[in-house]
This record gives sequence, structure tokens and C-alpha cells, in this order.
Amino acid sequence: MFAVTPPRLSADAARAQEIADVTAERLRPLDLDALILYDIDDESDRNPEPRPFPFLPTMDPAAYLEDQLAAWPTPVIVYRATGKYTEDELRSWLQRQDPDRLLSVFVGASSRDKDVATTLRQAQQVRRETNPDLLLGGVAIPERHIDGREEHLRLMAKQDAGCSFYVTQVIYNLNAAKTLASDYAYACAEHGLRPVPIVFTFSVCGSMKTMDFLRWLGVDVPGWIENDLRHSQDTLDASFEHARATALDLMAFCRRLGLPFGINIESVSTRKVEIEASVRLAVELGNELTR
Repeated sequence: MFAVTPPRLSADAARAQEIADVTAERLRPLDLDALILYDIDDESDRNPEPRPFPFLPTMDPAAYLEDQLAAWPTPVIVYRATGKYTEDELRSWLQRQDPDRLLSVFVGASSRDKDVATTLRQAQQVRRETNPDLLLGGVAIPERHIDGREEHLRLMAKQDAGCSFYVTQVIYNLNAAKTLASDYAYACAEHGLRPVPIVFTFSVCGSMKTMDFLRWLGVDVPGWIENDLRHSQDTLDASFEHARATALDLMAFCRRLGLPFGINIESVSTRKVEIEASVRLAVELGNELTR
């Protein structure tokens, strides 16, 4: 899979269509199983530290799909930051969706104190009532598993609420991801539950400022990787090699574990060199998946 963000909300229809056309031309040769469209929300309530990059609202991914990417050939996974939408808005959108064409990942509030229009549980219930055949995914965060080792229990609870797959945030901490995968697989076996696929997300990092932003978002970057990137002559190339090595290790581990998995390459940068590196990473890991 390959994940992108919609254009900025300030973009007019012509510019949005231009971005969509370039994206489709770039990604179509990858023979993807699915395209992911993120739903960006302001998460400043979750982290009191200054945001390394300013928050710039983006277009509704559902509207972007309908208006600019309607001709995209594969299924599309549309993220829904449920707190941004009322139950009626979610219900109206769900009623119009073809389950053979579209899947969704519901994302809850970034903090407990955030005011929301619809909670994650309410959104899950709306989907069950409105379009139960539409496959629903959940977010998996390996970093949350480091201390209490309870993220696998959250995954099982989401599965009970209707989730049939999970997508992680960007992975840099291999050990956290492997421990989460292992705990989830063995807990499912213990409870007689069939594990559903975990889609592991990887991305390239072209600068240390981007690294700071990943950390602000809650991504755990081991110190040795940060040192390697900081002192490398080519940060982007070094991050590419780290992402590739981490993905290959995790893929081999899941195969030994018997855990269904997928790979997602995230590209949210506007820099051409980073986008091209993300596409190259998708090509290499896609070849490994079909090996």
C-alpha cells in the first residue's frame, strides 16, 4: 500500500486535480493492493511542545477521492478522524460507499481532553448500523506497547468492535513492532481468535527537522538511528536503508510467526527527492512481498 495526504485546503480544484494526476501517474506502475488517503487533524492538544512544522488543514480525503481520484483503479482506504465529523455526516458518507471499492480506518481523538463531534466508539456503531460490509481498520501504535505492553489488548478490543485490519504509524523502533506483533499473535491463539492483518508503515526521512516532527508525533526513533542519520552525508539515503532493513526484518519475523501482514509506504513530503525515494522503497518492498 502507499499512503498520501490530500492537497492543502487552500488549493483550488484545478491545482488539486493536477496533484491527483501526478500522484496517479507516479503510483500506478507500483501495482498497489490499495491506496491510503490520510485525514489530517491538528494534534497540538496531545503534545505541548512547539510543532516543528505549522499545521496546515488539508482537503477532506473522501471529497478528494470522489472529485479528483475517482478513476484510481485499486481499492482505497480512506482515513476518518472521527472527532471532526458528526454522526449524521459519517452516516451520510457511509451510506454512499461501495464496500468493494472503499475501506476505512477510523481514528479517535488525539487526547482524552479534546472536544469531539463523534467518539471512536460512536463512529464504529454508526458503521455497523449503516454499512456493515464496509471493511473497517484501526490504528496500531507500537510505541504504546513499550511500557505497559497492552497495545495488543487494544487491537483485540478493536477487532471485537469490527476492525478487520490495522495500520501502524511510521515504524523506526523494530523491537517495539516485533513485540507487539508477537504479543498479538500469541494472545489471539490463546483466546481462539483469528489474527487479522497488521499493515506496517514505513517512510523515508530527508532532514533532521522531519525527524523532530516524527518525534513530536510520537514516533520512537532509537538514539543509534538518530545518530546515524544526523552524521550521515546523505540523511535521505541513510533513512531509506534503515527503513528497508527494518521492513525486511519485520516481514521475515511475521512470516515465521504466521501473522498476516502488509506493508504501507507513507509519503507526506512535498519534496520531490523524498517522494521519489518513497516510491523506490515501495518498489523494493513490493518485490519482496511477492517473492
